[in-house]
Amino acid sequence: MNINIKEKFEELWKKYFGNSELPITFYYSDNDQATELAPKPGDWSCFICDLAKVRKGKSLAFTEETIGCGGGKRYLGFSDKLHPDFEYFLSCGNEQVEGERYLQSPELVKKFLKNAPKLPVKAEKIIFKRWDQLTAEDNPEVVIFFAKPDVLSGLFTLANYDNSDLHGTITPFGSGCASIVQYPYAECEKEIQKSVIGMFDVSARPYVQENIFTFALPMKRFEKIIGYMEESFLITESWSVVKSRINK
Repeated sequence: MNINIKEKFEELWKKYFGNSELPITFYYSDNDQATELAPKPGDWSCFICDLAKVRKGKSLAFTEETIGCGGGKRYLGFSDKLHPDFEYFLSCGNEQVEGERYLQSPELVKKFLKNAPKLPVKAEKIIFKRWDQLTAEDNPEVVIFFAKPDVLSGLFTLANYDNSDLHGTITPFGSGCASIVQYPYAECEKEIQKSVIGMFDVSARPYVQENIFTFALPMKRFEKIIGYMEESFLITESWSVVKSRINK
């Protein structure tokens, strides 16, 4: 991790976004022995809930065994297994499972799964750290903001500043953890990388504040954004009006 980039962003974030919550980051590793391993869950637990400690500044490493949700294991790339009746679980249900009714039919679920990106993960751990906890030894691959609407508007506009693509930011259908891990990590492999707005998953919503959504993007793309923050709309009167509300 380039510490100069780390410190520059912290300074600019404070200047333009006040005391807004710092982003968290993640990267995959086989070698990290210093980051505390998350405890094994005693029962089912939502991975989004597990990230609450990271958002507060506690760095944690997760393995397949420390993720308490089958979906979390899949969307973080540790497993490709699904419940035998998953297409019914996500849709209308059957005699074995109650349906979440997020998609209209089992057939639609199958098509959705076929189109979803596959994570090229070949590491034992995924390391989550808040931005201010990063060190020179870390190698963040994705940056994730948990943002209120005004902050989200700034991030969205900033991410499109150097982009003529009308769809430079995407909002793909998926679980909460897919929106902050699976989809933005898949963008890391692309030549033209997009940002991902997420946390619309109704099942994940209880584990974030009512006015919080997420904005996630590859670190490589984020470094470019940091580079032009001070020439963007952030220096205009229009943003100062929004910033004053953020700082209240």
